[in-house]
Amino acid sequence: MSTHSVTAPDVAQAAGGCSGVASPVQPSAGRIRAEAVVDMDALAANTATLLRAVRRHNPDGRLMAVVKADGYGHGAVPSARAALTGGASYLGVATPTEAVQLRAAGITAPVLAWLWPAGEDVRAAVRAGVELGLSSLRHLDAVLAVDAVAPAVQVKIDTGLGRNGVGVGDIGVVLDAVAAAHRAGRVRVTGLMSHLACADMPGDSSVAEQTAAFRAVVDRAEESGIIGAVRHLANTPAVLDHPATYFDMVRCGIGIYGLNPLDGELDDAGVGGALRPAMTLRGSIALTKRVPAGHGVSYGLTYRTSAETTLALVPLGYADGIPRAASSVGEVWLRGKRRRIAGRVAMDQLVVDCGDDEVAAGDDVVIFGPGDAGEPTANGWAAACGTIGYEIVTRIGPRVPRRYVGATAGASPAGGAS
Repeated sequence: MSTHSVTAPDVAQAAGGCSGVASPVQPSAGRIRAEAVVDMDALAANTATLLRAVRRHNPDGRLMAVVKADGYGHGAVPSARAALTGGASYLGVATPTEAVQLRAAGITAPVLAWLWPAGEDVRAAVRAGVELGLSSLRHLDAVLAVDAVAPAVQVKIDTGLGRNGVGVGDIGVVLDAVAAAHRAGRVRVTGLMSHLACADMPGDSSVAEQTAAFRAVVDRAEESGIIGAVRHLANTPAVLDHPATYFDMVRCGIGIYGLNPLDGELDDAGVGGALRPAMTLRGSIALTKRVPAGHGVSYGLTYRTSAETTLALVPLGYADGIPRAASSVGEVWLRGKRRRIAGRVAMDQLVVDCGDDEVAAGDDVVIFGPGDAGEPTANGWAAACGTIGYEIVTRIGPRVPRRYVGATAGASPAGGAS
């Protein structure tokens, strides 16, 4: 890992200018309460790894990097730039506001936003050249109401997930209306998309069923006169396990951040095993104390020490994104060992029982990282807490500063790669 580092305030400052170049800074010499260190080289390499997997089956395949929810907690703007460096040609977000923020940072690559109420004011997004997902006639009407020349839109289709997207009963009338607006030069239809429900469940029959349904709608769209739109269905688990879902482009979210969503299983090509987690959540021990046997720890006194021991206080809690479900089950890395949380995770702190091991205030503690030294990973935390790795990384709150490291942290690509 390069020593080049960029702090979150530097990235924010860079986002406000057209150049988008952040000045490199070194880590503070003082101890920090907590920080999320994001390896931008890993993020770029993960993007390249996933794109290579796609192009083994489709040499012209493209990749959309999904940077919604502030880049899954990693930072939307730096994550977008690293993904573009790694070969992404499109960016995807949930909301138009997220897309406009990328544009404000000087990013010119195609950006798609697919989740918005039909009554939302999308003028800023349209005028910024953001492509908007349409899930109903009301969404089409909202775009047509904007005073702009041929806004770019993509039709999102519900092929069985039962969430956002045009339902099977409405797809004919929506496609006909969108095609008519396209022919009249009122919109440009740039894409057709859907989303898989169970791609992370190896062997699930719904993947093939949704793929067939998507093909049928693509054919119907072409009959309506929508020709040449980019087709995309596959998410990260589909890229790892379902090549038949690739079409023209894939949308990768969690994979570019280095987490394998296949519940710890490797795909046949070994791509999932090549992904490297980009985020390391770390902090410093704030306090240590010796306590006698039977001493209670944290709210509810659900944990009592079994012998005289040393307790170490970690100043991170659920206000920072540490799941309360990690109480007495989550592990951290301290002084070369995994140590389990003692008692309940509180709003601002958690406690670790260190026995007779020598630990001291100021010691570095890793909550999760890539696992290189044996430290817990985000997926390991997810398993302990009964959730998924997506939630572990996206919930790390704004009170935890981000620090960006790696050679890619100093790069500032704005456009898409080929």
